[in-house]
This record gives sequence, structure tokens and C-alpha cells, in this order.
Amino acid sequence: MRLTFLLMLLYLLVLVPAFGQQARIELGKSPLPINTYFTVSIRLQDQQLKEYSPFPEIEGFKKSNRFSSTKTVIAGGKTTTVLTVTQNYAALAEGDYELKPFSMTVNGQALKSAGMKIKVGPMATVSPKEPELVIPEQPEQGEAKPQEYVDQEDNAFLTLYTDKKEVYVGEGLNIVLYFYLAEADQRLLDFHDFGNQITGILRQLKQPNAWEEVFEIDEVTPEQVLVQGEPYLRFRLYEAVLYPLTTEPLHFPKLSLRMLKYKVAVNPTLLEDRMEGYKTFFARERIIPVKELPPHPLRDMVPVGEYTLREGLSSQSVPLNKSFRYMFELEGEGNLAAIMPPSPSTTGTLDFYPPDMQQDITLRAGRVQGVKRFTYSVLGRVPGTYNLANDFQWIYFNPVTATYDTLQSKLSVTVTGIAEAGTMVLARDLGPFYKIIENEDHTLVSLYQDEVIKRYTNIILLVLLALSGFIFLKYRNIK
Repeated sequence: MRLTFLLMLLYLLVLVPAFGQQARIELGKSPLPINTYFTVSIRLQDQQLKEYSPFPEIEGFKKSNRFSSTKTVIAGGKTTTVLTVTQNYAALAEGDYELKPFSMTVNGQALKSAGMKIKVGPMATVSPKEPELVIPEQPEQGEAKPQEYVDQEDNAFLTLYTDKKEVYVGEGLNIVLYFYLAEADQRLLDFHDFGNQITGILRQLKQPNAWEEVFEIDEVTPEQVLVQGEPYLRFRLYEAVLYPLTTEPLHFPKLSLRMLKYKVAVNPTLLEDRMEGYKTFFARERIIPVKELPPHPLRDMVPVGEYTLREGLSSQSVPLNKSFRYMFELEGEGNLAAIMPPSPSTTGTLDFYPPDMQQDITLRAGRVQGVKRFTYSVLGRVPGTYNLANDFQWIYFNPVTATYDTLQSKLSVTVTGIAEAGTMVLARDLGPFYKIIENEDHTLVSLYQDEVIKRYTNIILLVLLALSGFIFLKYRNIK
């Protein structure tokens, strides 16, 4: 009986480590050359990765790209799947570093690592050899054959999407760089050195004659879509809305993206089921013509987009010489950042002061929408009822209808009170001669200023003449 108990206890002790290996953290090797990544990986066996906490920060290293790999082995009728997510770290300089103990939460399970010392040496002149794999001894079954790999055809492509084939000057053009991958081919392809590659791609996409509104992409994550009825994963690599400033065409050159492409083992094992290689994908060149706006006196000045007007008054009736506030708000789709405040006409009856501006822009679903609000302080100088449509008329070009449109105020304000005579004179338009008064020097000058200058000049001359005569007589007596 005691022997049976001991055997059962020994069996349980053997099983405990096996259960512990279902999810674990694996660290890279040290020492390593500076041109080689250090890695931290999470490894799951026969589990789906649902969620995991961020990888640790390592002092002296910078996080680089992250990738995942899946190994599936069928042996003896049993299927084993191993999923590995690896974070690469690039050393900033040679030296000794320390990865401090840390923990990560994977699928709700807390995994701990004791950390390690990391030594970074000089750049390697040759690629370091892979560590030798220890293969358990197998019964002799004849001479072992080398593993064979086949290059399977993949269903993937890189494309630059544009929502329009041509645009007007100032009209928004949505561009998105997508990478499509068939769901069935996920294990055949993976991203390679994505950070450096996307930097070069963005330089090629930059347009010198266009205003750019870029959509923030924190992490490249796939979304499920259908392409000709087949399920695909779509990766959004870059997205922006461009507003051309001139009629020069928008030119997007041929783009390339290098991916990891795996060859699949003919007879897969747990250790050897894929062999790493590379494949380059291309997106074709695109040229988007830019059309000039139709003839109009303000063609080079009007905004372009789809807008509506909202307005408001702090009060519809105000006392004379008391200020009130008028809100002129534009809402719609277009290059809101380039819209300048409307300039109300000056009549002398209402004084408009420079407005306060507020802007709220949303980038969503390939569109730039928002609100731009201008709030004016206004002072009524002359009693009366004033239609603000006479002061606020905002012209823009609508690219959907290809026509010019005008948004004007529909509000009116009443200024109450009795005006003084001087105020009525100031309110009248006295002509262009009096409009230059604001730019002229208003310093008071005496009408007798010239006579005073002559008088003092004569006195100074008489004093100099007397002084000269005195000096002349003095030197004459000395001789």
C-alpha cells in the first residue's frame, strides 16, 4: 500500500511541470552582438491567445517589431499546437544590461520571469549559428532523411486605395495602404522589419503640394473582410486625407513591402515544421488628376467642402453702446483647418471685433469632419434693427454639386436707445478722404510754429555775430 502511494505521488510530481508548460515566458540568449535582437516570448500550447499584458521595457534597449508564429504537429493521431508571440528588442549600445524580474498576464494567468543579465558585444561579422537542438534518441529505423520543405502558394496582396479617381483643388482625397491576407494562409506570411519599411513608404507617399490629415494607427491589427466571397484579413498600414493646393497631379509611386514567407515541411515535427524565407509584395503606381475650380472672382480664395451654418446671438435686443456676442459656426466635411474667419463689412453702425475661434475635428471612416466656430464681440453704435446677412456672407465651393454656394446669416439684432448727434455723424459714410484719418499722424501742431523758429534762429545768429566781433577786437589789441 505504501509503495502504491509513493508511486502515485511520484506520478503527480512529474505531471505538475507538464501542466506548468502550457503557458510560459521564454527569454533570448546572452551574450549577443549589437546587430542581433534580444527577444522575450510568450509560448502557449494547445491554447488560443485571447489577451496579454504589455511586454516589459528593458533599459538600454528599444522595442522593435513584434511577430507571432504557430506550429501545428499531428503525430500518432494527436494534434499539438504551439503559439509563440515574440517581442524584438534592439540594443542602443554595447555593454552589460539587466532585465529585471517581471510578470505578464496571459489569458488571465499570471506568468513570472526571474529576468536575466544581458551582455551586448560588437557587431557580428557573420550570422551567429543557431543552437544545436537536442533530439531524443529514437529506435534505429534506417538512415534519417533530411527534412524537405515546399513553397506553398499564398493569397495575399498589397494595394493603395483611393476613394476618388480625380479631385478638385482643395477637395479631400482619402488614401489607405492595405495588406490583404487570406485567412487560410495566416501561417505562411508574417511582417518583417515593419518599422523601418513603413518609414520609407511614408516618405514616398508624401505629397509636397497637398495638405495632409493623417489618421493615427497605434497598432497594426487585422480586420476580417470578404474579397470575392472569400474570407481575408485586412491590415491597415497607413491612412490619410489629402487636400491638393495646386492643380499638379497627386503622384503615388510603386510601393513595395517585404514579408517573411515560410516554406512548409513535408513531414512536420514539433521542432521543424517551417523554414523562413522572404517575399516582396508590390502596390501599383497611381496618379490622381487635380481639376481647377470653375471660374469665379474668388476662385483662388474660397474653401472647398460640404458645410452648413449654425449661428446664435447672446441677445436679440441690446442697449446702445453695449456689446453683445454673435456666433458663426461652420459644420461639415472638408479642410476645416484652412478656413479663415469671415470678415464682416464695416458700416459704422455695428463694430465687430476680432473673433474667438474654436475648432473640433474628427477623423473617422476615411472622412475629416468637424466644427469651426467664430464668436464675435459686437458693439451697436446707432439705434436700429440690423440684418446680419448684410455683414456675413460666406462663399464656398461644393465638390459634390460642382457649384459655388453662399451661407449667410438669417438673424437680426435690434439696438435700442437714443443716439447723440456726434454719434450720428460718425455713423455716416463721409467718403474716402476721411477714411485715411486712422493712418495719419494726429499730433497737434501750432499754427505759429514757423514764426517761433525764425525768432530763435535770429537771436542765435546775433549772439554768434557779437561773439565773433569780440574775439576779433581782442586779438587786434594784442598785436
